[in-house]
Amino acid sequence: MESAMTMPKAKQWPKWFALAAVIVLLDQLSKTYFNGNYQYGEVREVIPGFFGFTLLYNPGAAFSFLHDAGGWQKYLFSGLAFAVSGWLGWNIVKGRFSGLMNLAAAFIMGGALGNVIDRIVHGHVIDFIQVHYYSSWSYPAFNLADSFICVGAALMVLDSFRKPRA
Repeated sequence: MESAMTMPKAKQWPKWFALAAVIVLLDQLSKTYFNGNYQYGEVREVIPGFFGFTLLYNPGAAFSFLHDAGGWQKYLFSGLAFAVSGWLGWNIVKGRFSGLMNLAAAFIMGGALGNVIDRIVHGHVIDFIQVHYYSSWSYPAFNLADSFICVGAALMVLDSFRKPRA
């Protein structure tokens, strides 16, 4: 019987897909909470002047890119998320990635699919995390899915530095 340590990478794919599914679940639970317990635009400070929660809707992509494009962007971003998730998932199943890259891919797949669910169900992505510096600066609101996508991308960059150059 093979242990997880000796099992080929290609046979470990279920755990990476399970991680992506957990990320989708956490993302959707958090969005359901904020969408049900906050009024649109409401802000509740957690660390006054620096961090709080809000409820905002983003029909576009990162930083509201194409938010006013008329609706077609929902299909573009959903298709892109499915394509990227499919490509990442295929490479996980084939065992082509390192352990760190598998983790990055699971984070990105979970985040991307969490946001796709919002686009399909609501027509927009639900954002609720707000980082700011008093009233002089504010980072665009985001959600757990966005956070996992960013961490996954950072892990991909880190993994690229670890690989020997050919």
